[in-house]
Amino acid sequence: MGTVATVEMTITSNSPQETMELGRRIGAQLRGGEIFAICGPLGSGKTHLIKGIAAGAGAQDRESVTSPTFVLVNQYAGRFDLYHIDAYRLDSIAEFEMLGFDDFCYPESVVLIEWADKIEPALRGLDTIRVDLAHAGERARTIRLRNLPEYLHLP
Repeated sequence: MGTVATVEMTITSNSPQETMELGRRIGAQLRGGEIFAICGPLGSGKTHLIKGIAAGAGAQDRESVTSPTFVLVNQYAGRFDLYHIDAYRLDSIAEFEMLGFDDFCYPESVVLIEWADKIEPALRGLDTIRVDLAHAGERARTIRLRNLPEYLHLP
């Protein structure tokens, strides 16, 4: 059996606009069925990246993409059904599973999970794309992408 090559890269973004542009490039190349585990401290650019992914995936209401901190899940229609989950306020894996996570994962959907590190045990065994954002200055961010599918071509 051959091994599937996965891509890992680290990108520096110097502004929220650059972070959104990276997300747009990612979103434009998605094929459906992807699950993103997006982690990073407050203010590191998670929502900006997701706004870009939604725009690149053709979300019709991309101007209204916001972190679903209080509703926990936002859905956007585009080339795919996009599910934006915010795990920040979840207290347990059971709460995450009660959101209906399994129902969001199908070939015509893309699932974007903010604060995925809070519910990591629920993601074990799934083929997730891991994105870690970190502060690298007042406006600069380091964005580490792991387990990227080979069809995603980024700088």
